Amino acid sequence: MSELPVVVVGAGPVGLAAAAQLRERRLRPLVLERGERAGAAVAEWHHVRLFSPWSELVDAAAARLLEPTGWTRPDAGSYPTGAEWAERYLRPLAEALGGQVRFGAEVIGVARRGRDRIVDSGRDGEPFSVHVRTIDGAEERVLAQAVIDASGTWPAPNPLGGEGLPAIGERAAADRIAYRVPDFATEKPRYAGKHVVIAGSGHSALTALVALAGLGEPGTRISWVLRRGGIGNTFGGGEADQLPARGALGLRAKEAVDAGLVTVVTGFRTEAVERAGDGRLALVSADGARIEAVDEVIALTGFRPELSWLSEIRLELDPTLQAPVALAPLVDPNVHSCGTVYPHGVKELSHPEQNFYLAGMKSYGRAPTFLAQTGYEQVRSIAAALAGDHEAAARVELIMAETGVCGGAGLFDEPGSGASGCCGPAEPETLTLSAPPAVSR
Repeated sequence: MSELPVVVVGAGPVGLAAAAQLRERRLRPLVLERGERAGAAVAEWHHVRLFSPWSELVDAAAARLLEPTGWTRPDAGSYPTGAEWAERYLRPLAEALGGQVRFGAEVIGVARRGRDRIVDSGRDGEPFSVHVRTIDGAEERVLAQAVIDASGTWPAPNPLGGEGLPAIGERAAADRIAYRVPDFATEKPRYAGKHVVIAGSGHSALTALVALAGLGEPGTRISWVLRRGGIGNTFGGGEADQLPARGALGLRAKEAVDAGLVTVVTGFRTEAVERAGDGRLALVSADGARIEAVDEVIALTGFRPELSWLSEIRLELDPTLQAPVALAPLVDPNVHSCGTVYPHGVKELSHPEQNFYLAGMKSYGRAPTFLAQTGYEQVRSIAAALAGDHEAAARVELIMAETGVCGGAGLFDEPGSGASGCCGPAEPETLTLSAPPAVSR
């Protein structure tokens, strides 16, 4: 099998970094990307500025591959938008990898050659059989010595419904619900002067909140809906965050709280979405509370991994997060404290299926707050292990940035719940909010 490629699923930041790391280890990568260009998912949030600087967005092996091509490294201390990340790094990297990246090639299934999930005999001696659907609808099979699934979670946003399933009526109201941060510059007529509900407590929700309030359009009403019982650590670590732009995002939102446009609703888990005669929506919570006369909803409640096409692979996933069982305790937002994720690699990402790995955002399952540099460390370790360099695979080559926040989301789920460490107790609040016209991520 050593003559076969290592198939990497997805030509995003982590997938392309995996290919660069594999090449440097004299292994042959084959990146399969269903989109037409590198960074297809990144292109869909092209307008959003990252809160990681360029110094943390370029993989080391990728930089070494790019430098002989005449590529100009971006200013290390500046913060790109998604569009800039794709144009100035991801697409040049895909070009440098040449024929080792195939576009318009969607992976629709992975198995061991000649064996379904239940067959033990000779399993590890067979290559992976990667089933691919091309852009013209044809299907083919690619054999691989190993598979790194870096396809991310972008195609599978969580629903608005508080049970993890779409709320009753949510699908029928899909024309009024967005599940990504809108580009308010181009979609201004849809949201300006309207009653908009933003649901979610993460960085994407804060980004949308700051940007929408920053439009300064008369008549715009913003309801910020949180499932947790109080504000808690929603605004992040502020000046204590070692990623300054991430801390600044929370500070902008918190400073704007005192000025006044947005109603903050805590402890609201959407159970139903109703459409009135005028076409506007009403959100109904599990305890019967209602948010009426809603024109648009922006549901930014996280993402989840798509696992259906891996049904014939023996994965060992945490039952709560759907992340590898050894990684899950490090990223679980219910128990994880102080915002750090211990650097991890092949050991934490291994499954019973030998030489199959989930990497990048998909490895986190439903856990939030993934950083690109975490994914780069993952694939560096995986490539080293596949090349037989187990000492390098086990070595930690990454220091993570502190968020300055203690306690996970679960600690703030009930009114009056406490928190340990640097965080104080959280109480439910209703606040008003406006914000400056800045967008961060």
